[in-house]
Amino acid sequence: MQIEPGKLLAGIHSPDDMKDLDAVQLVQLATELRQYIVDVVSVYGGHFGASLGVVELTVALHHVFDTPSDQLIWDVGHQAYGHKILTGRMDNFHTNRVYGGLSGFPKIKESEYDAFGVGHSSTSISAALGMAEASKYKKENNKHHIAVIGDGAMTGGMAFEAMNHAGVSNSNLLIILNDNCMSIDPNVGALRDYLTDITTSHAYNKLRDEAWKVLGKISKFGPNAREIASSFESSVKTFLLKQSNLFESLNLRYFGPIDGHDVNHMTSVLKDLKGINGPKILHVITKKGKGYSLAEKDQTKWHAPGTFDKLTGEIFKKEYDTPQPPKYQDVFGHTLVELAETNDKIMGVTPAMPSGSSLNIMMKAMPDRAFDVGIAEQHAVTFSAGLATQGLVPFCNIYSTFMQRAYDQVIHDVAIQNLHVIFCLDRAGFAGADGPTHHGCYDIAYFRCIPNMVVSAPMNEQELRNMMYTAQLPENARPISIRYPRGNGVMPDWRKKFEKIEIGQGRKIKEGEELAYLTLGHVGNYATAACSQLDQEGLSVGHYDMRFVKPLDEKLLHEVFQKYKYVITVEDGSLQGGFGSAVLEFMADHDYHAKVVRLGIPDAIIEHGTQQELQRDCGFDTVGLYQSAKKLLETITA
Repeated sequence: MQIEPGKLLAGIHSPDDMKDLDAVQLVQLATELRQYIVDVVSVYGGHFGASLGVVELTVALHHVFDTPSDQLIWDVGHQAYGHKILTGRMDNFHTNRVYGGLSGFPKIKESEYDAFGVGHSSTSISAALGMAEASKYKKENNKHHIAVIGDGAMTGGMAFEAMNHAGVSNSNLLIILNDNCMSIDPNVGALRDYLTDITTSHAYNKLRDEAWKVLGKISKFGPNAREIASSFESSVKTFLLKQSNLFESLNLRYFGPIDGHDVNHMTSVLKDLKGINGPKILHVITKKGKGYSLAEKDQTKWHAPGTFDKLTGEIFKKEYDTPQPPKYQDVFGHTLVELAETNDKIMGVTPAMPSGSSLNIMMKAMPDRAFDVGIAEQHAVTFSAGLATQGLVPFCNIYSTFMQRAYDQVIHDVAIQNLHVIFCLDRAGFAGADGPTHHGCYDIAYFRCIPNMVVSAPMNEQELRNMMYTAQLPENARPISIRYPRGNGVMPDWRKKFEKIEIGQGRKIKEGEELAYLTLGHVGNYATAACSQLDQEGLSVGHYDMRFVKPLDEKLLHEVFQKYKYVITVEDGSLQGGFGSAVLEFMADHDYHAKVVRLGIPDAIIEHGTQQELQRDCGFDTVGLYQSAKKLLETITA
């Protein structure tokens, strides 16, 4: 379906085409850009509210700055749709997040205008500061470096580390704080309250008005502009400090707050700020979902709604003839509440993903026992460790890809002290359209090498419930990780009585003759389907659901390698150091000799696509497992 852009937008093929637009045209361009995002996302899906909120800011930035020479970084990347459209990708924008199409996030190899790849949050200030220091070293003194960071991303500790460094750098760095009180869910914590205080403070608003009056005159003074700005800054420094400005305390010149939906005022402000050297921060107030009323009213729902009717707001959902299994995340959320009702030591922790992880179910039912700590994975892990030292049992729910950011804390604060923290790793395996920054490829490998850590993966919803039940039992008071994928399970009738699973115990699902699948996690369902197809052809293949990669069920593995000469290991994690590697290590340690084929995620960066497309490409969907078994069986026959 071809979606036509507005008349003015159709003529924008690069930011160079925006430089001569007048005030009226800039407003028109912003209107057309917003409508084009609505038109395309409603049909093809994708992130929605975040990019609508920065339309005017995007237009102003590309109108004022000389991108890509001036380097612009978006944090996080899902607010960069307008940026992509204005930088030569409008004709391909309908392929956004589609297999083989544009990435849903900025990506260096996709465009010279994408100065830095951004999927995880809170990285922009560090990256922009590094670029600014490089420009200073190379004597590129007229080059600008702009980090557009959402206020949700500002809750990440890395952003504060970068600002602390920037304040003593004297680099040509502009931080734009996009303040809309949201990440995916509403922002939490003292920073949110602080920004609200600044926004509503009469003193700050008075100062802001005075600042813009002075800055508006700066351009008339030519070479003396910097001296005038410094003089003005000195005259209000005492006032600012009295108001306890966090950013000024870090030696960042603070400007704002200003209306992020007034494109012409922002254009004027950005032009003025270009004349002020050194690190500075512009506080911009925006509304997530701006211009689409339903997205403004329910910002979490419209963060990434899928396809929808842009006129009525109806979000299209697939219709099914039979009851569908629940999402793993919802099974986690409901199960945690059930367990917490019988165990008053259980607590829930998540870094800014309560709706994504379904911890919001517990937050509603037991608000004093569930914590959203902001985009702060390191803190989430060590906070959980602190709870555990006091005899509580925290379930720390972090997406697999985000757990990478807290690896030191897992080792230093949890594993070394052997604390009873239960890590529930959502979105393990392929994340789908979010692509390589969000795939949960590595947690099996990076967790199984940690002493004291249990590493497990359920094959279905009931197994997830049983693993969660097992993990919270007092006799299992140690670090435990449970990984599960994004999306639906396989059991519509999933809510059954809890059963204890012995730590490190797998299970035999089906006995075979000369060949067996060894699977870990949800991908075991593909092996079950492949076995069924092979059975219909008179080919008997065994299937063992190992459940745990650490500790391995050595008794079961002895049984397997004493019986089978051919084995296929299956995992939705990296082959390097993963489950298959663990099986090969077992074979070597016990001097077994068998032909082993390992299927999983190869040693490569896997791009975006549907989970099914990516699993197919890696050969561990049902068809791939069937074909691998057939090939091995043909070798046996030959």
